[in-house]
Amino acid sequence: MTRTVAFKQVDVFPQLPFSGNPLAVILDANGLSDDEMAAIARWTHLSETTFVLTPTDKQADYRVRIFTVDGELPFAGHPTLGTAHALLEAGLVPQTASQIVQECGVGLVTIKIDPQGALAFMAPEVVLTPFDDALIGTVFDQEALDVAQAVTIADMGIRWLLVPMISAQAVLNVKPNVSALERLLKHAQVNGLMPFGPSNEGAEQFEVRGLMVEQGALTEDPVTGSANACLAHYFAARGSRDDYHARQGTAIQRYGRITVQYREEGIWIGGQTVTVINGSINL
Repeated sequence: MTRTVAFKQVDVFPQLPFSGNPLAVILDANGLSDDEMAAIARWTHLSETTFVLTPTDKQADYRVRIFTVDGELPFAGHPTLGTAHALLEAGLVPQTASQIVQECGVGLVTIKIDPQGALAFMAPEVVLTPFDDALIGTVFDQEALDVAQAVTIADMGIRWLLVPMISAQAVLNVKPNVSALERLLKHAQVNGLMPFGPSNEGAEQFEVRGLMVEQGALTEDPVTGSANACLAHYFAARGSRDDYHARQGTAIQRYGRITVQYREEGIWIGGQTVTVINGSINL
């Protein structure tokens, strides 16, 4: 039997209207099968679609499953913030004031609610592994790489290859050959590649990009919470714990802004989230 449930499409990390990363949120997915969730995610054709479920952990306010067009992810950053925003807007009352606890594939993730409305998630733990391979030279101009910092695989359930560049402009200049990029991603066994470089313009200290290959085509993620969380851990491991802002999406005419805060309890990845489409979906 067809049922109708609340549906939202939200924009996560936007600095300007329609400049962030869109997310579809199904607010009650109880009873949907894995195949049905995968089919809906393929149909929305966004980078991620989330499905809200009853939590199995009593500490959690809700459980979420995160699907791309190709499969399920145990964790992703912009879906975490976007889902929390959608649920708060729909009337969710968290167990603890000013804090939401999300249950997902990597366990429990805490999201704090800023009085001005911004949300931030505590970055899950990460495993950092230096990666030195000749295939990097097939994707990047060697002179644009910052050799003082190590190319590193960051595993946060979703895996990113972090590549330091000499400047923000060097990051924007990256135009990878798709077949070379696909070989590198498969060899490193990562979901995507994140070049990053320092910026001397505007309010952001870093320019970053999220590059992937999906179904044989180059895909650029507008703004990527998990990759930015991995990068924040990378900086902390190198001894830098200064708060900063990062910009993402410039190369594809987006303007995403990520706020990174280092606190005693952990690293917080935050930004704005706004609802763009508010309605219902027939399941």
